Amino acid sequence: MLNISYLMELQPHEKISVLIITLNEEAHMYELLSDLEFADEVIVIDSMSTDQTKSICESFSNVRFVVNKFENYTSQRNFAIDQAKNNWILFIDADERLTPALKAEIIETVSQNQEISAYLFYRKFYFKKKVLRFSGWQTDRIFRLFKKDKCRYTHKRLVHEKLDVDGKITYFKHRLIHYSYADYESYKKKMITYGKLKAREKYQSGFKPTVFHYYGHSIYNFLYQYLIRLGILDGRKGIVICYLNALSVTARYKELERLYKENQ
Repeated sequence: MLNISYLMELQPHEKISVLIITLNEEAHMYELLSDLEFADEVIVIDSMSTDQTKSICESFSNVRFVVNKFENYTSQRNFAIDQAKNNWILFIDADERLTPALKAEIIETVSQNQEISAYLFYRKFYFKKKVLRFSGWQTDRIFRLFKKDKCRYTHKRLVHEKLDVDGKITYFKHRLIHYSYADYESYKKKMITYGKLKAREKYQSGFKPTVFHYYGHSIYNFLYQYLIRLGILDGRKGIVICYLNALSVTARYKELERLYKENQ
């Protein structure tokens, strides 16, 4: 069992660069940045925010604020990696939070300097301020801590990025908090953006959609997440999340159809 109070007083034997990519994240930045005192450096890669994201970041002396035009999530993350001076990279999104136990686990891991190249984190999702227990998210896992010299995001993915790892991979015990859903309109906008980026990814790979993809894939996605992945047990929250995730699939094929027509 971790002695959290003891570990929180330690600094990692090897230094950590915390990387955050942002666009209009003023609602999250102060709380997030206030909890990253263990990091040697914190770098925010911003996609030209028009709110107070920049001023909040610049109020923290340990934060470096860098503006970089957004093309896709993969290129933005790789750009962020290139800015880091340390080999240990911790990526965290603006709407994610470290629990004290997870922070202690990160510090302990880096201090031990194990022969592991990358660590997967499980996440606990929140719908507004309530836990979302199902709806397809219960087994979600994502790379968040890794060694810079062993990892790179593949350019084959433009969204839902894939980390190529040279070496061993393992899991963290404690979960990362993810405040994924704040309000309907912002989540809807995010899902449509994901869908359009996925369309570009599919188009670049030469993927040819069928009639099912255009007319049935979004329905299948909703039913799979709502029934098979137990979104029904999340009540109204599950209906909203499963619907908006299916909407992302609809946006994908509308954008894919547009790309093919535009480039005939």
